[in-house]
Amino acid sequence: MTVESFLVNPEALNSLYGHVPDLDDVRIRSINLNWRGPTVTLRVDLPSFPASPPQEWTDAGMDTVQCQLQFLAAENISLTDWSPPSVGRIEMSPWGRESRMRVTADGREEMALRFDCSESVRVGHVSAFHIQADGSDNGPHLFVSRIDARRHTFLPPTDEKTFYER
Repeated sequence: MTVESFLVNPEALNSLYGHVPDLDDVRIRSINLNWRGPTVTLRVDLPSFPASPPQEWTDAGMDTVQCQLQFLAAENISLTDWSPPSVGRIEMSPWGRESRMRVTADGREEMALRFDCSESVRVGHVSAFHIQADGSDNGPHLFVSRIDARRHTFLPPTDEKTFYER
């Protein structure tokens, strides 16, 4: 199955890329575990920039697209050797009971994240930014969502619940 088959809202990525990009060579920036749901949210840099990005992004010199992937009803979570950011691959495959899947995220630096969850994955907080020389994402972000664009010009701190938990 493709990544797109698990996404409940692929529209933002489809409008930028014409398809949902593969999750090979993504940079995993953060992992948020929330007991409500329970939910796992990954903030990732996608492996490529759109061929025809919005003009605003081009004018601002943006070169990287970032989004959150939110996995609901997570269980059996295992994380080893986490040293963010970690470049690697995220895989999703049907698993066990009906409407469940197994998610694996393996990084080049030995990072390994595994968990089971609902087959419904939400894409959120899609933005573009210019990656810094040191690989950081702490510069200005231009968000696709009008609400995000009104509220944020930079990434909020990781304890901002309205950004990382919804």
